[in-house]
Amino acid sequence: MMRLLSLYIDESKGRGRGVFISEQLDAGTVVEIAPVIVMSAGDRLHLDATKLHDYIFEWGEDRKQCAMALGWIPVYNHSSNANCEYFMDFEEAAMFLKTVRDVQQGEELTINYNGDFNDEKPVWFQLSD
Repeated sequence: MMRLLSLYIDESKGRGRGVFISEQLDAGTVVEIAPVIVMSAGDRLHLDATKLHDYIFEWGEDRKQCAMALGWIPVYNHSSNANCEYFMDFEEAAMFLKTVRDVQQGEELTINYNGDFNDEKPVWFQLSD
């Protein structure tokens, strides 16, 4: 497990907690590497009925399993124009985040919950009833 020492958790206006950086980062900087706990498709059905649904990631080539990332990965907020992107290593049961552009000191680090950092499709909590 690896996490930059300059990361910190703080309140993100209107979004609860978020992950911020106390130094400037260049594009392509690895921010965090974390192991994951992989769970079955059956476990995912149970988790989808709980608050943990908001913190798990689809997992596996077929995306039927799910994984709970350890470390701070579940705390990064969503943005359709994120400054970080996450990657999954199915063989090592790990995830890592890296910046996709330069990030300024004090800026919140964000990921796109759809997977691609610039995917503009709405995510589950943005869909209207």
